[in-house]
Amino acid sequence: MRTTLRERREEKGLTQKDLGERVGVSRQAINALETGKHKPSLDLAYRLAAVFDCETEALFSNPYRGSAEEEPNRPKS
Repeated sequence: MRTTLRERREEKGLTQKDLGERVGVSRQAINALETGKHKPSLDLAYRLAAVFDCETEALFSNPYRGSAEEEPNRPKS
């Protein structure tokens, strides 16, 4: 999953520790999100988006968008 979290955090002048404190996670958790080692829960993604006053899609790309020709479990016509 691609993310713009690091760029947005740096633009706001926040450290990983600062951001983690604002959203209730550790610095290590922020680092794992920024490096793609961890995917955020929906709740955490919303909390991060609130800090940056943006939509979650502005922070995290949808790895499934455009990757399937049909919706999952939908019968073929």
